Amino acid sequence: MAQKILVAEDEMIVAFDLIDTVEEAGFEVDGPHAGVSSAMLAYQKEKPDLAIFDIELQDGNALELARTLMEEDVPVVFYTGSRRVNDVAEQFPNSFPLAKPCPPSAMLSTISEALEFRPSEA
Repeated sequence: MAQKILVAEDEMIVAFDLIDTVEEAGFEVDGPHAGVSSAMLAYQKEKPDLAIFDIELQDGNALELARTLMEEDVPVVFYTGSRRVNDVAEQFPNSFPLAKPCPPSAMLSTISEALEFRPSEA
């Protein structure tokens, strides 16, 4: 069975490009979710293997939701504007920040790294 990735991104062009990349690599995608509330409902319905979040979504910021997922050992890739990447890396040392835009190969290698990561090994 394919690993499930929860995608929360409110820029639909970016979201569908990201989803195409992830699905072509053989993953199942839940999303895109344009808001924190929608992503939270999806998470509560079925725990994903990994989440890819933009930080700023239509109805707020995804940092608390990311913290919740990470506490449940769900790896989180933050896919966000480059000026936020360093802040996220400091605030969430076990996350995988990636600056927009990035080539599909960078996204896929980050997903692979995140899926192999175990917080207890950090």
